Amino acid sequence: MAMGDYESTATSLEGEENLIAAAEHIVKALGSNKNFTKDVKKILADLGSQLSTMATVEDNMVEGKKSGIEEQLSVVEEKIMSWESDDSMIWDSGPDEVAEYLNAVAGARKLTERLENQCLSSQEEKDLLCRAHDVLQMAMQRLEDEFKHVLVHHRQPFEPEPMSFRSSEDDAVEEGSIVSFGDESVEESTLRDSISRNSEEFIVDLVRPDVISDLKCIANLMFSSNYDHECRQVYILVRKDALDECLFNLEIEKLSIEDVLKMEWGTLNSKIKRWVRAMKVFVRPYLVSEKWLCDQTFAELGSSNSVCFVEAAKAPMLQLLNFVEAISIGSHQPERLVRILDMYEVLADLLLDINALFSDEAGSSIRIEYQEVLKRLADTVRVTFLEFENAIATNASTSPFAGGGVHHLTKYVMNYIRLLADYNETLNLLLKNHDGAAATSLSPNTSPATREESITKYFSDSCSPMALHLQSLTSVLEANLDEKSKLYRDASLQHFFLMNNIYYMAQKVKNSELRLIFGDKWIRKHNWKFQQHAMSYERATWSSILSLLKDESNSSSGSTSRTVLRERLRSFYVAFDEVYKTQTAWLITDVQLREDLRISTSLKVIQAYRTFVGRQMQHIGEKHIRYNAEELQDYLLDLFEGSQKSLHNPNRR
Repeated sequence: MAMGDYESTATSLEGEENLIAAAEHIVKALGSNKNFTKDVKKILADLGSQLSTMATVEDNMVEGKKSGIEEQLSVVEEKIMSWESDDSMIWDSGPDEVAEYLNAVAGARKLTERLENQCLSSQEEKDLLCRAHDVLQMAMQRLEDEFKHVLVHHRQPFEPEPMSFRSSEDDAVEEGSIVSFGDESVEESTLRDSISRNSEEFIVDLVRPDVISDLKCIANLMFSSNYDHECRQVYILVRKDALDECLFNLEIEKLSIEDVLKMEWGTLNSKIKRWVRAMKVFVRPYLVSEKWLCDQTFAELGSSNSVCFVEAAKAPMLQLLNFVEAISIGSHQPERLVRILDMYEVLADLLLDINALFSDEAGSSIRIEYQEVLKRLADTVRVTFLEFENAIATNASTSPFAGGGVHHLTKYVMNYIRLLADYNETLNLLLKNHDGAAATSLSPNTSPATREESITKYFSDSCSPMALHLQSLTSVLEANLDEKSKLYRDASLQHFFLMNNIYYMAQKVKNSELRLIFGDKWIRKHNWKFQQHAMSYERATWSSILSLLKDESNSSSGSTSRTVLRERLRSFYVAFDEVYKTQTAWLITDVQLREDLRISTSLKVIQAYRTFVGRQMQHIGEKHIRYNAEELQDYLLDLFEGSQKSLHNPNRR
């Protein structure tokens, strides 16, 4: 500041102080003296006149200012009112109209704030403020409509990728049931839904990209005009409808927990598969894109972006989580285990996405609920796994399985275990620290040896938690099969049945990824087991029969010895015919096992027969020889086909 300016300011301040002092002196004099001379009265009159003139000038300035505000208000009011009778949308009328309207709204807001900041004394001034409020409210209502129009009219269609769905026929293919232990169809029909863990997160445009700046502009103006609540509400309603529509397109119905609990398994199975496929699409990419749109629209408005996103997404997310809640508190039938694992894996896979999307305070309720549902579903997996084991242990039979073939229980359990191998990582995680559970849940009817074997396995350090539990399942299955074998009266059929089933188990493990879980030691042990049963079958079936063909040199001459030899050969034929009739009805479905057992049997029987006939032909006589060795060998090739035949039937082939 220049020296002259300082002096001028000082002089001005000094003059004001002198004037104030003089005024105070006059006021004091007027208070103490009521009798004034004519000259004094004239001076006071002149002073009053000057003060009155100064007040009039100030009033005129205020009046002029008020008149200017009213004039400006009339201009913006006219522009805003011009659209009230127009059904078309401003944002469809071109950028010039949009710019003019926004300027008018901005003007109305500023005029309102200006009037609110003044000390209004007259009714006329208060009426002007009320008028300004009405104009601004009218503009905000219009902007609310325009905001909704832009959001709705410029929505981009969201179409899930085709791989997310399968035809409705695929939803009804599962026929196997752990309750009935149907056939091995579980292997082909219970297909695990594909969930790509490597798909990159990406954002799709839920509205046209060129209108995001318009949405942002309207939101900013409404917020600055204290209409933030209205702006948020319309945004939440529109986007919630869009989210609901997304779920509808993903074929997710609104179901109560009671609705889910009442569903038949076939229907529920279909719903779970749809839920699994829909969940990942809904969260990634749809919710990710929804969050991005919200952030872009309310980027400059504090926490409103998070609040709007959470409020829009809350109901659809809870709809999805309520379905999981219903599954977790519903039946723990073993047939549901694979589907529950599918649900758990998709929830676990999306956990980081959910934590990121609902990371702040506004989304904490959804984030916490999601984590709680995931924990409850993990508990359901463990319980259902143990129910599966109990179902195997308690699957009782009242009659022997026809033909001694592979029991439905064996097929179902082994195919189911094979499916569970796909969930190796997940089950290892969920079954960790639960290693002793299956061992202690063995059936009371389980033999002490099997129980001890199972418990020993559980405390082995070389096996993963899943391997321990799966080995326990097979131990329980073997114990059950052992009980089922006792239903056969024929000891040879008991061993035949166990040979068939244990061989099936060993092959399922050996020829699949289960080999990596069970290990070669388990396979060698079960190969040895089925071979022992095969040997026991041969002994039980053929030992007594082949004993008829033993060489007894001391009885090789004389009429009595010829009679004995002929009787022994006749008894052999009778026994062979009976074995043929009986064991052609027995079944070995595995070609390799069937051929191996036929060859092993044939070697023993044909060798004994050839030796006997060759040595005793002269004593027995050719007319008593019913079959030659080649014919007998051909007959042995008819065994184990599962279709009963008789040697007395000329059409046996």
